[in-house]
Amino acid sequence: MLRAFPAEERVIVEGVNIQKRHVRRKGNAKQGEGIVEINAPMHVSNVQLVDPKTGKPTRIGVRKNEKTGKNERIAKKSGTVIA
Repeated sequence: MLRAFPAEERVIVEGVNIQKRHVRRKGNAKQGEGIVEINAPMHVSNVQLVDPKTGKPTRIGVRKNEKTGKNERIAKKSGTVIA
C-alpha cells in the first residue's frame, strides 16, 4: 500500500487500479510526457489482507487467545495469527 486516505475511505495500492492519463507539454518544453500510468485510489472494501502462510488474499476472523485472554486476528484460510 502506498497511501491511505481514512477520511475518504480510500487507499492507493501499487500495481492495482492503474489509470492512463494524457499529459500535455507545459511552458517551453519541446515535447509533452505523452501517456502516463498512475496508481488511482480505490475503496477500502476492495482490499484484502494477505495470508502470511500461503501468500494469498484472505478474510480475517477473531478468536480469543487462551494464554492472555485477549482477542487476536487470524486468517480464515489457514488459521494463522495476523500481527
